Amino acid sequence: MGESKREQAFLALFEVSFHDGDIGYIAENEKDEKTISAAALREAGEVCERLEEIDSLLQASLKAWDIKRISRVALAAMRLAAFEMVYDDSIPAGAAVNEAVELCKKYSSDEEADFVNGVLRAVSAGRGTDN
Repeated sequence: MGESKREQAFLALFEVSFHDGDIGYIAENEKDEKTISAAALREAGEVCERLEEIDSLLQASLKAWDIKRISRVALAAMRLAAFEMVYDDSIPAGAAVNEAVELCKKYSSDEEADFVNGVLRAVSAGRGTDN
């Protein structure tokens, strides 16, 4: 488990996207594999509990895009960052955005990272939390 809690939560959210948002499935498999910490699974679970609200927030900032067209990597990163911006006062919005961008650079591409940055900056500005 060399990844940070945030990266582990991102990986869990990415995996959940293949299982219809069922974090229980991921948690059950993690009992044996132990690649994602309990804290990261808990955070991913909190994101999953609020997926409808988080996705609505993201969709409102997507302009001409439909959320269904976004890659699973980008969506997992954006969902986690949006959750942090809305529900975790200990994480500045700018830090949440920057971390999501870095995850996209690591697991996808610079182009996708730019897209994620733009969407999350719009979310942050729309919430009055652009810092």
